[in-house]
Formats: sequence, C-alpha cells, structure tokens
Amino acid sequence: MRLTPVYYYSSTSGLVRTFAERLDRPAYNLAERAHRLSEADGPWVLLTPSYKTGNDANDTVPEAVHRFLRSAVNRRTLVGVMGSGNRNFGRYYQKAAREIAARSGRPVLFEFELAGTPWDVAECRQILADLDDGLARAAHARLGAH
Repeated sequence: MRLTPVYYYSSTSGLVRTFAERLDRPAYNLAERAHRLSEADGPWVLLTPSYKTGNDANDTVPEAVHRFLRSAVNRRTLVGVMGSGNRNFGRYYQKAAREIAARSGRPVLFEFELAGTPWDVAECRQILADLDDGLARAAHARLGAH
C-alpha cells in the first residue's frame, strides 16, 4: 500500500521538520528548491506552519507553500492539510492550514502546537494510516468498476 507523502514547510527552527520526520512516511521539505518546484505523483498531504507578525495585511501562509500550490497537479492531488501553530498567535493560530483547507475544499486533518507532543505524533500517524487505507480502498473500487 502506498504511504501518502507529506509535503511540509519548515523554517530554520526545524519544529515542523522534526514533526514530519517522526511520521514514518515520505516527507519532503518545501524549503528545498527541488521539492518546491516538483509535482506530487499522487495523493499527498500538506503540513504548514502559520506565521503572523501582528499585521492583518500579512499573509500567514509561507511563500514556499504558495509556490508549491501554484502547480495545478499539486492542487488537484492535495487530499488534506495539517497545521503547526503557536497559541501565542491568538486568532491567527492555525490560520494558514485552515485558510488553505477552505480555499482548496480539502479537510484539515490534524493540528498541533510547535513541534507537537509524542501523543500528537501517534495520533497523526493513525490519521494518516486511516487516510492511506481509505485512498487504497477508493483506488481499488475505481479499478474494480472498470
């Protein structure tokens, strides 16, 4: 069964990268140009932090995420969004993930704070395993219908 890859953006703090690497599945850092310019070869999940400087006019979505989502293939094959945030951002907590999910019509699968806890990692692994199963069943059903 295919493990749905996670494409993520992590700043120099490395908090999101640390979380993504603990998920035990392919994970691609959009801070790296090669990944940012690539196209996903099937269903994938986005993991993005939200950044906020206190100015309502500032975008909370990292530029690398915007660039990756410029690809029609990447927008079409996105199946869900996960977010990392900091509760100190108040109403902007998880804003990037929620905004991308709303714009794309895809669900927010999981949210966590900063680098997440061991419980967060375990919970997210289960959510992604259930997603993998669902995608595999849907693919099998499509193949069986033809």
